[in-house]
Amino acid sequence: MIKKVLFTLLQFVLFLILFAAGGVLPIFGLPSVISRWAGGTRGFQWDGIFLMLALLVVILLIEALRKRIRSASPWTALAFALAAIAGLVMKFGFMSFDR
Repeated sequence: MIKKVLFTLLQFVLFLILFAAGGVLPIFGLPSVISRWAGGTRGFQWDGIFLMLALLVVILLIEALRKRIRSASPWTALAFALAAIAGLVMKFGFMSFDR
C-alpha cells in the first residue's frame, strides 16, 4: 500500500511538472489561435494539458503491458486528476497577451 501511494505521489509530481512546463513553453502554438477567436488579451495555453494526457496514455500502456492495469490505473487516474486540479488552481497555462 505504501508503495502505491509513493508511486502515485511521484506520478502526481511528474504530471504537475509537465503541466507547468507546457504552460511556460509553447510547444504546439495554440494560444495565439485561441486568443484571436476570443478577441481578448487573455488566453489559456493547452500544451500542458496535452503533455499530461500523452504521459497518461504512455503510463496506462505500460501498465497494460505489465498486466497491472486493474490495480495501478485507479492510482494513476487519481494522480492525473489531482495534478490537473492543482495546476488549474495554481493557474498554470493562463496567460495574458500583448497587443
